[in-house]
Amino acid sequence: MKVIGVVGMPASGKGEFSSIASGMGVPVIVMGDMIRRAVQEAGLEPDDKNFGATANRLRAERGMDAIAQLCVPEIQRQDAPLILVDGIRGDTEVALFRKHFPGFTLISIESSFEDRLARIAARARSDDFTTAEELRTRDTRELSWGLGNALKVADLHLENKGSLPEFSERVRNLLCELGGPP
Repeated sequence: MKVIGVVGMPASGKGEFSSIASGMGVPVIVMGDMIRRAVQEAGLEPDDKNFGATANRLRAERGMDAIAQLCVPEIQRQDAPLILVDGIRGDTEVALFRKHFPGFTLISIESSFEDRLARIAARARSDDFTTAEELRTRDTRELSWGLGNALKVADLHLENKGSLPEFSERVRNLLCELGGPP
């Protein structure tokens, strides 16, 4: 089993990368789902404020790799040649995955601020927002978790600009190179 991870700023294309992988039959473990589950279990409203506060609380209680710790058993339950972890936010999470899964490969998705803001406005998720100021605030919060460091230690870099079909083709090709199904 080969485990790969995807990292990027909010709305850079991690979810699209994961959707393409899933469509190819690659199991996807979404780190944000671990936080969403914790928000739900706490009976909180599913909004950006509660997701951020819950992520901060988990990290304060269990360490900066807290969300990755919750993912490890989910990954180990998978029975596939290639498994994707979506939503890595820090270098301590990368270190934990590299410790548990030798050969772990981290892929960064790179996208401009303007493109990311436009995607957020278009996708209308319950935990999203629509202003540049809110995106800057979220960027700052996630960078405080070590996201910038995780981006720096990525093994591979994939640019997400241009059309969705172009990005999709680059993702499929990369997944095939890494051992995913054709």
